[in-house]
Amino acid sequence: MALPGIDPTQYAAQLAAKLELFKQSFAPYGLPEPEVFCSAPQHYRMRAEFRMWHQDERVDYAMFDAERPKQPVILDTFPVASETICTMMPILRDRLIANEVLKHRLFQIDFLSTLSGELLVTLIYHRKLDDEWEAAARALAADLNIQLIGRSRGQKIVVDRDWVLEAFELNGRQLRYKQIEGSFTQPNGGVNRQMLAWACKQAAGLGGDLLELYCGNGNFTVALAPLYERVLATEVSKSSVYAAQYNLEANAIENTAMVRMSSDEISNALTGKEIFTRMKDVDLDSYRFSTIFVDPPRSGLDETTLALAAGFEHILYISCNPQTLQENVAALQATHQIVASAVFDQFPYTHHLESGLLLKRR
Repeated sequence: MALPGIDPTQYAAQLAAKLELFKQSFAPYGLPEPEVFCSAPQHYRMRAEFRMWHQDERVDYAMFDAERPKQPVILDTFPVASETICTMMPILRDRLIANEVLKHRLFQIDFLSTLSGELLVTLIYHRKLDDEWEAAARALAADLNIQLIGRSRGQKIVVDRDWVLEAFELNGRQLRYKQIEGSFTQPNGGVNRQMLAWACKQAAGLGGDLLELYCGNGNFTVALAPLYERVLATEVSKSSVYAAQYNLEANAIENTAMVRMSSDEISNALTGKEIFTRMKDVDLDSYRFSTIFVDPPRSGLDETTLALAAGFEHILYISCNPQTLQENVAALQATHQIVASAVFDQFPYTHHLESGLLLKRR
């Protein structure tokens, strides 16, 4: 993880510059004035990873500047990370320094925190972990009240569980999400809540059924499902599907069918080009889709998925890459117009900008 440059006094100006570039890029497509959702200028990142730097009897958190990649920058805390992570960093470091078993050949530490205050720590080693390590790790996890995992080549030792439970309020509902170590979760918890609220605002009143692609652990699915009669959600990652199924049940979502399929596969299923045994319990013909929701990877929507989306009355699109979003919007210009837009500053002090569009058939 590269060392970011943090200056909260410059945050507003940096976001304004990103917003202006976004508006210029989408001006040819009749972009409505975007709603702007800021991040907290500090303690916004729910995940962090650090190399561990050994010197004499010490072990310290370290990051590396791109301009001096071989020179470690020793850290006591990290203001980008959540307050839960920042509070734990010096406590955990001191415990590791005092424990030779846990410190020996420790290479990296990964943190995963939640808005609800849970914390999962993964200790990554360049050695085989044994029973002595596990006993020391269990004692540490109990003392610090954290979830703890040990990793080495070919090894994963879970002290209690390899996930944390996120919980927060949204539009009067208390939402809960299982977040599994190593699986994708939204990095900026505060901005994620704003994204969910904006998506719900756009979906309100559209009615009908929803098709969601790339649903991950059900982050948007859980929020959007009550606004539709039925939802069909798809995802290819096994761990994400497992988490999504748990999250649907934990939030009492009963109108959603979850299938492990790629966007290409669901496109072929909807057009009748291919029949999948994974969908034997899903009656596709009974759905009356009004909306397709997509939150694709940085590469955006491929041609097949674009063709599928073009057949929907509404396209609700969350993007982590304005460039591929612009390319997708250009491809949809003949069939759809932008009726609402937003930007979400998930990654302060970087050039990255998350954005959202609602497109409606012309």
